[in-house]
Formats: sequence, structure tokens, C-alpha cells
Amino acid sequence: MKYGSLILEKKEYVYLKRILNISGYSEDIEIKKSLQRLSEELKIAQVVDEEDMPKDVIRFNSSVLVSSEKGWKKDLQVVIPTEKDFEKGKISILTPMGAALFGYSETDVVEWEFPNGNQQLKIETVTQDESAGKVEMPI
Repeated sequence: MKYGSLILEKKEYVYLKRILNISGYSEDIEIKKSLQRLSEELKIAQVVDEEDMPKDVIRFNSSVLVSSEKGWKKDLQVVIPTEKDFEKGKISILTPMGAALFGYSETDVVEWEFPNGNQQLKIETVTQDESAGKVEMPI
């Protein structure tokens, strides 16, 4: 892990904690395990100000090229739950893949338990666009 732990921007951290609490960790046992692991990782995450956020860290609306030890590569965008659109490669933070990637950085290798078993993922590239890190905070 390039930075030693997950890195999250303060507002995104607060938002993520809220949606994890509201989600109730889902009824699906595999999703529940992923979200519980993410919740545990958040306890030791580095929480930084927007201006201190490294450009190569996966955050809300980041575009990511990820490869698997199983030989596939995918372009994904990690988004808030209401913005998910699998056909466009937009995955919710509340999915196992979204939970696995969030807060990691370019070149990190992540081992995560998915519904079809453990997989090792390599984060090939991370790209931020103008909407990176922008989340609508529910009132």
C-alpha cells in the first residue's frame, strides 16, 4: 500500500460513515462482509483536507483501471449509491468492488473477498475529473 493506509478526504469520510450506518450493512452476506471490512479499514484511515488529497487516490467519482490476477481488466468509476449504473461502469461504494477500491491509490494491490472468492486486484491508473470527490451530503 503506497501510503500505508486508506486515505480519505474529510467530507467523503463523513459521508461514507453516514451511508455505511444507514445501509445497515445489507442483507446479502457477501456485501455485508465487504462493508464490515471497509468500516474496519476506516478506523485506521488517514483523513485529510481537500488540498492535501493525493491525486492518485480513489475517491467518489474517480475513474479507475483495475486488473485482476484472473486476467481481466475493467474501467470503473466509484460513485455514491444513487449514481450507480453498471452498464456505464459506475459502481456503488456499497458493492464489494466499490468497497474494495475506495481510498486505495494507483499501483496498490488489494486482496479482497468477493462473492466468487478472494481476488487480488491491481489498481493500474486513477484519474480524477472535475466531479472527483464531489458528493451531495444528505441533510
